[in-house]
Amino acid sequence: MAYVLDKDGKPMMPTKRRGKAKNLLRDGKARVPKLELFTIQLLYDSTEYTQPISLGVDAGNKTIGISAATEKKELYAAEVKLRTGIVDLLSTRRAFRS
Repeated sequence: MAYVLDKDGKPMMPTKRRGKAKNLLRDGKARVPKLELFTIQLLYDSTEYTQPISLGVDAGNKTIGISAATEKKELYAAEVKLRTGIVDLLSTRRAFRS
């Protein structure tokens, strides 16, 4: 997936068409401002069409799930596992101080 910014740096809808992004870069119609999350910035004026995106967060006891989706597809999903055993580590440290 390639995230897209317009000419002014405002976010647009991401695209799964990596070939389209590659062609825009090759033709000099876009540049790459970020490699971390592959993002291209258009160098020409474009329509500002965006869709509503809903964010879902599931805060569980040991795992947190995050998802961003439109009505048709999921744009981003992540799962974070929380640390467990911190109470045991603190108890061990407390025992060494005595």
